[in-house]
Parts: sequence; C-alpha cells; structure tokens
Amino acid sequence: MTKPKVLISDKMDPNAARIFEERGCEVDVITGKTPEELKEIIGQYDGLAIRSSTRVTQEILDAATNLKVIGRAGIGVDNVDIPYASAKGVVVMNTPFGNSITTAEHAIAMIMSLARQIPEANELTQKGEWPKSKFMGVEVTGKTLGLIGAGNIGAIVASRALGLRMKVIAYDPFLTPERAVEMGVEKVDLETLVTRADFITLHTPLTDETRNILSRERLEKCKKGVRIVNCARGGLIDELALKDLLDSGHVAGAALDVFAEEPAKENPLFGTPNFICTPHLGASTTEAQVNVALQVAEQMSDFLVNGGVTNALNMPSLSAEEAPKLKPYMALAEKIGSLVGQLAHGDLPKISIETEGAAAQLNQKPIVGAVLAGLMKRFSSSVNMVNAPFLAKERGIEVREVRNENQGTYQTLVRVTVATSAGDRSVAGTLFANREPRLVEIFGIGIEADLDGRMLYIVNDDVPGFIGRIGSLLGEAGINIGTFHLGRRETGGEAVLLLSVDQPIPADVIARAQELEGVKMVKALTF
Repeated sequence: MTKPKVLISDKMDPNAARIFEERGCEVDVITGKTPEELKEIIGQYDGLAIRSSTRVTQEILDAATNLKVIGRAGIGVDNVDIPYASAKGVVVMNTPFGNSITTAEHAIAMIMSLARQIPEANELTQKGEWPKSKFMGVEVTGKTLGLIGAGNIGAIVASRALGLRMKVIAYDPFLTPERAVEMGVEKVDLETLVTRADFITLHTPLTDETRNILSRERLEKCKKGVRIVNCARGGLIDELALKDLLDSGHVAGAALDVFAEEPAKENPLFGTPNFICTPHLGASTTEAQVNVALQVAEQMSDFLVNGGVTNALNMPSLSAEEAPKLKPYMALAEKIGSLVGQLAHGDLPKISIETEGAAAQLNQKPIVGAVLAGLMKRFSSSVNMVNAPFLAKERGIEVREVRNENQGTYQTLVRVTVATSAGDRSVAGTLFANREPRLVEIFGIGIEADLDGRMLYIVNDDVPGFIGRIGSLLGEAGINIGTFHLGRRETGGEAVLLLSVDQPIPADVIARAQELEGVKMVKALTF
C-alpha cells in the first residue's frame, strides 16, 4: 500500500516530520518556495502542512491534483482559500487549542502593561529620565473586564482575570447561561458590555458579523477611561476611530497585537500616546510552536491513514475511533445516494436522509455527507464528502435529517427520500453482519441486492417469461450476468429487476431492452 505523501512548506518544529513518519506518511520538508515553485511540486502530495507564510490560493489548489488535506499549525487560516478548497474537495484543518494558553497570557500581559504604562516607562527610564512622577497607573483588582468572545481563549483569559480579582462580563452569542456560570462570568449583551467595562479584550474570529465589532459608534459608547486589548484578529476594531478616541482621552489606552493590514509597517495608531503594540506575538512562545506543529501532524496523519477528521473547518469532525465503525455506514450511504442520483430525473429540490436503529445512534454528519457525495456525482465526477454539501447548497437542494432510534424490520437502516414531480421516492439499505452494504427497498418495493460495479435496473410488469427474455437479450449481446435480484409490489403488478453484469452495456442493448413487452424503464448503473 502506497504511503500518503505530505509536504511541510513552512518552518515548524522538526518533531512534526517525525510524527508524520511514525504514523505511516512520507514527508518532505521544503520551505521558502515561491508560489510558482510550489505550484510545480504540489501535485505529488496528499497533504500540505503550513503555518502563516504559505498562501494556498486558487492557483495552488488547481495545481494540487492529489491534495486531500491542508493542515494549518495555528488558528488563523486567512492564508487559505477555504471556499475554493472545499469546492476542490480538500479538507482544511487548523489547531485551535495548541496556542490558546499562549494567546490568553499575551492578552493578560497587555492588560497589565496598559494598567501600569510599562512600555513607555521602560523607554524613558532607559533614557535616564527617571520619570516617576509622570506615570500614575491603575489597579486591575476590582475592575470590570469585558470579554468579547468567550470561547476557548476567552475562557482562559477569564480564569486568569478572576485570579487577579477582576469582575468579568462576557458577550458571546454562543455562550449559554450554564457555561457562563461554569466560567464564573456574567453574560451580557454587547451594548451593556461596552458601557460597563473598564478593560475590554477581544477573542473572536474575524467574520462579516464581527468585522469592526468595536466600531466608532460603540467605542464612543464605552466608559470614559476604558482600556482596550486585541490579541485575536485584525479588523475587529475601527483603527481610525480608536486613534481619535485615544487622542481625545476617551479611551485611556489600547494594546494591539493584530492589525487590519499585516505586516503593519505603517499604521495611523503608531506614535499615539497610551498605545502599545506587538507584531502578532500571540502564539509566539516555544511551547505553543511545538504544540501546534505536533497537533497538525497528528491530525493530518489520522485523516490520511485512518480517516479521522479533527478540527476541520469545512467538514464534520470524525474521530479516529469513530472512523472504523462509521466506514461501512458511509459506504452504504454513498451507494444509496449514488443510486438515487442515477435514477432521479430533473431537479431534486428536497432530500430527506433518515437513519433508523443502530445507525441513528452514530454521528450523523458523516452519513449525511456520504449520501450527498453519492447523490452529487450525477453533477460532478470529482465530488466527495467535503464539497458535496457545498454543491448541494449551490443547486438549492434542501437537505433534511431524520433520526429514529427505534429499531424496525432491520437492526439498522439508512433511507434516502427525494421529492420528485411524481411524488416522494425513497431508497433504503442496511448492513449485513454490520459491514456489508445491502439495498433492501427501492421506491416502495422490497428487494435485497448488492450495489457494486456495473448494474442494470429495470422496471417492468410482473408477467411470465420476462426473466428469460432479458437473459436471452443480454446473452446474445455477449454480456454475462453476475447476480440477479427481483422484487415486486404484488403478483402481476409492478416489478423491479436489478442485476450486475461483467461488461459495459452498449446503448443499443439498452434500447432493445426498453422495447421488450412490459418494460417501463431501463437504466444502466455504475457503482
């Protein structure tokens, strides 16, 4: 079996390469390549491990013909075109927790530096001025810290601030009351936070909703004398407004580790009194650099070797422990989705994916993704679980998930129902011996069949002699039948024939089969 091949294109801890090798991957460490040089070599790799230097653009992704996963050693993925990677079926991962403590500690250091004006005092003291009377700081004890973003890093900042005897209030749309109590913070809305906080620190990603979350209007609503810290992402604060409010004294101090434009060689805030800045050092500790490098190597190896998906930004997570259990279900789901896709006519405005029995107790997202991957192959041959949901959304397909943990006729069942002009049509399958995918129902007709290789699907009237006629037709055409599966609604009613064949079925044979007496539909299938 060929080992997956990984390229490390940015400098990172050398132990990352060792982990890739120990876990069954080949790895090349080639850093400092220009985009053109990277395009020349990227086509031979299954995985790409990066930090912030490599930019994974559309041009790079077009050249990466074998690429399956991109791993970012760190949180920010601004240097990866995630929508285009998703369209190409490439998983994008990051390591959101490897530098959490480091970033949180940097935010606390910024708070303390603002409170005691340490950078400016240090500069003047070293110039021999001994400016003791010039600096009058404030205590953080008893002050209110406002957290904008109460995720992993925000929670660590809160715990450190509580240890400094600060009162912590937090705004985060995803923060539950129970989690707020657990963290020891008071949950508030954003407008309340900006009017009450003595210090404000931001710990949220940059999205369309969070861009300039501290706008001029909100900054003006802040308590006079507020101090603001941003060690998260540039673009969360209106920098021009912040400068004006620092100049007026409404904002007593600000400390930024990140800027809207980086590297920030020039910025209107530079030189402003009571302004502190660092060059995006939030993750810059020895421990953090080691942690994110090791984590990205572990995550990418698990994906390439075992199918595990951790901290992916464009597909559901699937642990390495879950992967073996879900693998046969995903194979079943993809085959059923493929069958529906090949048999359906016209647009599919709605699709319902139902799991029953044992299947309903599993992680549903990979099963849903596999169904969509099979279904969307009617539109694109390069579809997979990563890009299938995006393709479905682009085509306006409404996807509904249904979970029924009660066991029916079968111990486990996956059913796919699509809305068509003729009404709802459903296909269902199960696993034999918990590992062999098997079709058990098609459009309301019970039929047990493997879905594999080349197959012929026929809907016909249940009349004597039909099986002989179709067998003779295929035999005369030199097509050998592998398996033969029959189902019918009732005696003499509508029947279904699903058979596997060893050779491709020419179009003229399909046409002749369609002309046989009682035949309503003939379709060649491929799995």
